[in-house]
Amino acid sequence: MKLPRTWAARAWNVSDELVVEWRALTVALLDELAPLVRERLGVTAEQMPLACVLEGGTWAAGRMLAARLRDGRPPLSVISDGTVF
Repeated sequence: MKLPRTWAARAWNVSDELVVEWRALTVALLDELAPLVRERLGVTAEQMPLACVLEGGTWAAGRMLAARLRDGRPPLSVISDGTVF
Protein backbone atom coordinates (compact mmCIF):
# COMPACT_ATOMS: atom_id res chain seq x y z
CA MET A 1 0.00 0.00 0.00
CA LYS A 2 1.36 3.38 -0.91
CA LEU A 3 0.50 6.17 1.50
CA PRO A 4 -0.25 9.70 0.34
CA ARG A 5 2.94 11.79 0.44
CA THR A 6 1.32 14.27 2.80
CA TRP A 7 0.93 11.53 5.41
CA ALA A 8 4.62 10.66 5.31
CA ALA A 9 5.64 14.32 5.39
CA ARG A 10 4.25 15.04 8.86
CA ALA A 11 4.72 13.67 12.35
CA TRP A 12 1.78 11.86 13.96
CA ASN A 13 0.88 11.51 17.63
CA VAL A 14 0.25 8.00 18.93
CA SER A 15 -3.31 9.06 19.72
CA ASP A 16 -4.08 10.25 16.17
CA GLU A 17 -6.80 8.18 14.53
CA LEU A 18 -4.51 7.16 11.67
CA VAL A 19 -1.90 5.72 14.05
CA VAL A 20 -4.49 3.99 16.26
CA GLU A 21 -6.12 2.37 13.22
CA TRP A 22 -2.73 1.48 11.69
CA ARG A 23 -1.75 -0.32 14.90
CA ALA A 24 -5.12 -2.08 15.12
CA LEU A 25 -4.79 -3.28 11.54
CA THR A 26 -1.29 -4.56 12.28
CA VAL A 27 -2.57 -6.62 15.22
CA ALA A 28 -5.47 -7.99 13.19
CA LEU A 29 -3.17 -8.98 10.33
CA LEU A 30 -0.67 -10.59 12.71
CA ASP A 31 -3.47 -12.69 14.19
CA GLU A 32 -4.18 -13.98 10.67
CA LEU A 33 -0.53 -14.35 9.66
CA ALA A 34 0.88 -16.09 12.74
CA PRO A 35 -0.93 -19.45 12.28
CA LEU A 36 0.11 -19.55 8.62
CA VAL A 37 3.76 -18.96 9.51
CA ARG A 38 3.66 -21.57 12.27
CA GLU A 39 2.06 -24.12 9.96
CA ARG A 40 4.64 -23.47 7.26
CA LEU A 41 7.47 -23.88 9.77
CA GLY A 42 5.88 -26.84 11.54
CA VAL A 43 5.92 -25.26 15.00
CA THR A 44 3.31 -24.67 17.68
CA ALA A 45 2.12 -21.38 19.17
CA GLU A 46 4.12 -22.24 22.28
CA GLN A 47 7.26 -22.70 20.21
CA MET A 48 6.65 -19.52 18.22
CA PRO A 49 4.53 -17.04 20.15
CA LEU A 50 3.02 -14.01 18.50
CA ALA A 51 5.90 -11.87 19.81
CA CYS A 52 8.34 -13.93 17.71
CA VAL A 53 6.23 -13.47 14.60
CA LEU A 54 6.11 -9.75 15.31
CA GLU A 55 9.84 -9.46 15.94
CA GLY A 56 11.15 -11.49 13.03
CA GLY A 57 8.38 -11.25 10.52
CA THR A 58 7.33 -7.65 10.77
CA TRP A 59 9.74 -5.55 12.78
CA ALA A 60 12.99 -6.87 11.28
CA ALA A 61 11.55 -7.32 7.82
CA GLY A 62 10.02 -3.83 7.98
CA ARG A 63 13.38 -2.31 8.84
CA MET A 64 14.99 -4.09 5.90
CA LEU A 65 12.29 -2.86 3.52
CA ALA A 66 12.50 0.67 4.91
CA ALA A 67 16.24 0.69 4.31
CA ARG A 68 15.72 -0.39 0.73
CA LEU A 69 12.67 1.72 -0.12
CA ARG A 70 12.85 4.85 2.04
CA ASP A 71 16.49 5.29 3.15
CA GLY A 72 15.62 3.64 6.47
CA ARG A 73 12.67 5.89 7.27
CA PRO A 74 9.39 4.34 8.42
CA PRO A 75 6.25 4.83 6.30
CA LEU A 76 4.87 7.20 8.96
CA SER A 77 6.68 9.34 11.51
CA VAL A 78 5.12 8.71 14.93
CA ILE A 79 5.92 10.90 17.93
CA SER A 80 6.49 8.42 20.72
CA ASP A 81 8.58 8.05 23.86
CA GLY A 82 9.01 4.36 23.05
CA THR A 83 6.37 3.04 25.41
CA VAL A 84 3.68 2.50 22.77
CA PHE A 85 5.49 0.49 20.11
